[in-house]
Amino acid sequence: MGYPKYDTPEEEVKRWLSHIALICVSEEFQCLKRELESLYVKSNIDNVRITAFQDALYAFIAQEEDEPLYQSRSC
Repeated sequence: MGYPKYDTPEEEVKRWLSHIALICVSEEFQCLKRELESLYVKSNIDNVRITAFQDALYAFIAQEEDEPLYQSRSC
């Protein structure tokens, strides 16, 4: 899918937003985010919730290029 550009047509931006929304509501994403939050709290990282969210989202987007998304994983 690649990274969106500032001159991207509106329809492509909407596809990106839809894709990101599907990732964010997935159980796998939520599980990873909670796991990262737990680790980050123990490590005294600033802005734990935001950092965990960003890192989990980046991991899911980066994973897409290597393997299929939404593989089953238990929390």
